Amino acid sequence: MVLSDVLLAPLGLAALLLAVPIVVLYLIRPDPRELTLPTFQFLVAEERQQSSTPFLERISRSLLLLLQVLVVLVLAVGLASPYVTVSERATVEETVIVVDTSASMGTDADGQTRFQRALTAAREEVTGTTSIVTTTNGGEVVLQRGTPTAARGTLDGLSPTDAPGELSGAISQAASLAGENARIVILSDFAGEEWTTAVTTARGRGLSVDLQQFNGGGDGNVGFIDRRFSGSEVTLSVKNYGDSAVTRTVRLGNTQQEIQLGPDDVGSVTMPVPAGGSEAQLSPGDSFATDNSVYVAAPEDTAVDVLVLTNDRNRYLITALSVVDRVNVTVRQPPTTIQGDYDVILYSNVEQSSLLPGNVESGRELVEEGGGVAVLAQDELPQRYQDLLLIEPGEIRTGATVGQTAQTQLTRGIDFQPPDEYVSGSLRSGSAQVQLGDGTPLIATEERNGGRIMYYGYIEDRSSFKFNYQYPVFWKRAVYYLADREQLPALNHETGETVRFGNSTVEGPSGSVTGTSVPLQRAGFYRTESRQVSASLLDEGESSTNVDALDQRSGTAGNLTRTEQRSVPQPLTEYFALAGLVLALVEVGYLRRRGDL
Repeated sequence: MVLSDVLLAPLGLAALLLAVPIVVLYLIRPDPRELTLPTFQFLVAEERQQSSTPFLERISRSLLLLLQVLVVLVLAVGLASPYVTVSERATVEETVIVVDTSASMGTDADGQTRFQRALTAAREEVTGTTSIVTTTNGGEVVLQRGTPTAARGTLDGLSPTDAPGELSGAISQAASLAGENARIVILSDFAGEEWTTAVTTARGRGLSVDLQQFNGGGDGNVGFIDRRFSGSEVTLSVKNYGDSAVTRTVRLGNTQQEIQLGPDDVGSVTMPVPAGGSEAQLSPGDSFATDNSVYVAAPEDTAVDVLVLTNDRNRYLITALSVVDRVNVTVRQPPTTIQGDYDVILYSNVEQSSLLPGNVESGRELVEEGGGVAVLAQDELPQRYQDLLLIEPGEIRTGATVGQTAQTQLTRGIDFQPPDEYVSGSLRSGSAQVQLGDGTPLIATEERNGGRIMYYGYIEDRSSFKFNYQYPVFWKRAVYYLADREQLPALNHETGETVRFGNSTVEGPSGSVTGTSVPLQRAGFYRTESRQVSASLLDEGESSTNVDALDQRSGTAGNLTRTEQRSVPQPLTEYFALAGLVLALVEVGYLRRRGDL
């Protein structure tokens, strides 16, 4: 038991038995014969006195024996693996660093953000083999088993996002990367407690997990937590996380409102959305600047100008369009010329004899200019529509059933009822969004030459869909689709979401990005030549920046130790091996000096 406290393999001491034959050989070797040479007798002053203890004298005079025994002793102890107990941290060769890049790490405290202080600490944790994981996208591996130089370079390139982070996912990702004797270091403000399970699981695997908290600043934060649109207005919600009442001013475009909030209170203001969008700002600011702004994207021309060409003044259609915010409806009865600029032209119940060639040509020109055209079903569809009509019309039929409905922005969530009578036919071009049981398209669309064309298959006076509460909802979506005007909720996102732009170059807050999908990690505007969207932090958890220290919390987080104090044996075998080599070299040198080599 005593030996195991200093030796990892005490059985290695059995090698000491090698010293026994060496000593025996020295003891049994014959003494040299003495010959008297008269010539040199005069050099001998007196006869050497005989030792009283020849055994001890023989051993003491043999330096070579001493060296050989020492070599055997040192090597035997080395084979027994002597060790000293040291902190586990001193022996770790592989480290996995988890860096919290969530928005709350941008909180300022005494001139430095939490993230800046975390990076300084992270550089001190770099070892011979280092992996780095961030909380972006649920746990993103930015470096896997890199050198110290690569690790420090990767850390220098990191910056906090304006999006919520998933610390739990990042810790789980780090645990999957860590080798058997690796150490995980987590640098975060440790907001919330959802991460505690991942830490407990990693430690349950025998991994060493150290928690380093950076939670300074953030007291009494006031920030935007929600954004809702209604027509052309936006309602912004603001929360006071502090312990005292505050007054804030909200500015958006040329409008501003003052709001008073008690402790832990939430208030809202409603403002018109400026054309082209703008940035809503909360003043005065505080130590967490990210939630002091909300970006609002809107089209430059927010109104949709719709021309309805009809000979029976379809009152259901006109009424549905009139209640849609920022839709301007003009009704003309053919034969007539089309004058003025319109975003959408709807052909509804137009008499074949009254439809002028110029009326159809105006529709084609509008499509080429990026606008939209819709042809509504009727008993006799004028042949003059030609390529503006997406179906090849047939006979009038009854007994329809609604078959397949595509889940698109135009049709999602709408219950399309079967028409009493309908125009049968097959698709000429485009794609069917809603299809009847016999394959006839009920709603069909096509994007052509930068514009959009739609076919609406309900014959208005022979369908009950016009009485459905979803009827105006559909036509609102239809005219916005045909005019290529996304509604405000579709243009404004929260940070952390991903938006599809197609194969375009997108100018974002952090520079240009090329790709079909762009992750919105920074708050601000993202623009292409034809589109603009916004991203803002709207997350109560991230805005709750007054984070308690771990050792002051109750519950699971408060029970987790920040640093696990583990002691591990530090083997000294290499040092004993080196000592044995030095003694062997001394023995060789002694033999050479004595002339035996």
